[in-house]
Amino acid sequence: MLTLTQDLYDRIVAHAREDHPDEACGVVAGPAGSGRPERFIPMLNAARSPTFYEFDSQDLLKLYRDLDDRDEEPVIVYHSHTATEAYPSRTDISYAGEPGAHYVLVSTADTDGGEFQFRSFRIVDGAVTEEDVKVVEAY
Repeated sequence: MLTLTQDLYDRIVAHAREDHPDEACGVVAGPAGSGRPERFIPMLNAARSPTFYEFDSQDLLKLYRDLDDRDEEPVIVYHSHTATEAYPSRTDISYAGEPGAHYVLVSTADTDGGEFQFRSFRIVDGAVTEEDVKVVEAY
């Protein structure tokens, strides 16, 4: 199960809406080994595409150096889907390189706003497993 604060949930959704019609992407870091998402890090979608996201290679290098310096790790890797439901695409699955991370997808498609809009998955060795999301006021 992914547990995150209302503030982080709101910031992820806001970023997805702000970058629409392009896909938004980013990371929420936490203390190494804690599994607790704490620090919201919106990233630039270098692809600037409504159907694909890509972290800028220089930004990604800076991110991982910063995470190392702070003894943090990516707890959540998130992005949005602008025209489809919030479920990992084949490309998303192939790029999922953090086996310990929660992969959050937010759909900004014009839908009824149902439960599928904000979903979390574990992606390990190409296997996708959806998990529950629990939003709390604070840890």
